[in-house]
Amino acid sequence: MMKIKNLLKKIVESEDLNFLLTNRIPRLTLTHFMGWFSKIENVWISRMSIAVWKLFADLDLSEAKEQSFKSLHACFIRELKEGARTVDDRPEVLSSPCDGIIGEFGSIQDGQLFQAKGFPYTLEDLLGVEPSAHQWRDGVYMTIRITSSMYHRFHAPFSGSVKRLKYFSGDTWNVNPIALKRVEKLFCKNERALLEYKICNNQFTLGIIPVAAVLVASIKLHGIEPVLSTRYTGPTEMDCDLAFNKGQEMGWFQHGSTILLFAPRGFSFVDGLYVGQHIEMGQGLMKIPS
Repeated sequence: MMKIKNLLKKIVESEDLNFLLTNRIPRLTLTHFMGWFSKIENVWISRMSIAVWKLFADLDLSEAKEQSFKSLHACFIRELKEGARTVDDRPEVLSSPCDGIIGEFGSIQDGQLFQAKGFPYTLEDLLGVEPSAHQWRDGVYMTIRITSSMYHRFHAPFSGSVKRLKYFSGDTWNVNPIALKRVEKLFCKNERALLEYKICNNQFTLGIIPVAAVLVASIKLHGIEPVLSTRYTGPTEMDCDLAFNKGQEMGWFQHGSTILLFAPRGFSFVDGLYVGQHIEMGQGLMKIPS
């Protein structure tokens, strides 16, 4: 079994082969199939699927609230045990909305930022003509990648309210570093949603953008009835007033993907962060201007 796992790991780590296997395929068709298959409620199918999953990824379920899953979907969106994560409670700090790996972070310069070194995109590429985008034009950003084996729920980085949601239907390219170095403006091509999040008595607006990927095209936000997916045909913009406390669960992905976090000018990063760093939900990321 270990030899098979090592062989699969080598295949996955081969950049050219990885890109071909996860992108040069009928992405939407496979994503729809996975959405259907993952929800089959059969304990044997679930156990077999999770066993295969473990061959390809370092899936660790020791922190999961439940240890038995009626479907693969239930494992994807698993909750954690009470106390598994600690939220940074400092009043001047934004915490990480999710577990993940820092892909890129830094300043947004005149609306331009990067998905990977040498691969820029703009706020307008990502969000179109968006009224709230001017607040982030010279602000800061962070890209957090959630791998397939990680905890897939996302949480409020600070106490505040989602005032508006804007949904963008799109493709399902893989969002791993291999694809980000090959596909220009990848985040701007994939399915995504903008959560306009007000904090500090509406003084500041954060942009929280969940981006879907291959095999994952479902984004669920608590307080919004429909699941946003490539099959969604409802309104693309929704005004709302969904209040969350810092660290409170906001929703989930059906599988691994990415969250983009935008903040206005004046926000800064806590010390010690670096690209490639594994972070946990609740960990301090940004400082709010005094």
